[in-house]
Amino acid sequence: MNGIDAIRGGLNMAEYVGLAYVNDLSDAELLRRPHPKCNHLNFQLGHLVTSENAMMNSAFPGKMPALPEGMMEKYAKEAGASDNSADFLSKEQLMATYRQQRDATLALLAGCTDDDLAKDTGIDYAPKLGDLFRIQGEHWLMHCGQWVVVRRELDKPIVI
Repeated sequence: MNGIDAIRGGLNMAEYVGLAYVNDLSDAELLRRPHPKCNHLNFQLGHLVTSENAMMNSAFPGKMPALPEGMMEKYAKEAGASDNSADFLSKEQLMATYRQQRDATLALLAGCTDDDLAKDTGIDYAPKLGDLFRIQGEHWLMHCGQWVVVRRELDKPIVI
């Protein structure tokens, strides 16, 4: 196993956990907040997708698929206060956009060498290119803890 394999494994595990928590949730359930001061799950998913696009484009300009028109604005920090489903993408749209972004991230990773992963990014929270790839999965897992709370409130089955 090399660094690329290890990062790919981490991304795949984060996807396994994250999707297990949201696959059976409806659009309406994705508008639930784990706490009144937290963003609802739809917003969190959109934030994850737009963040991945922005972070990966910072290291690989123009190499990530375009996001749907207006998505960056729909998931900007200020938009998180809305509970109106019309202000956000549907679950189907979110998941399709996620898949495009993650497939592109994995393709970029596959095109790297271990030496590439050691290159500086100039980003404080991800100083090396390998860190930037790795954080894509870690970011999902950071949010997953909130999703479990919503699942328990909805009396959904334990999936992991």
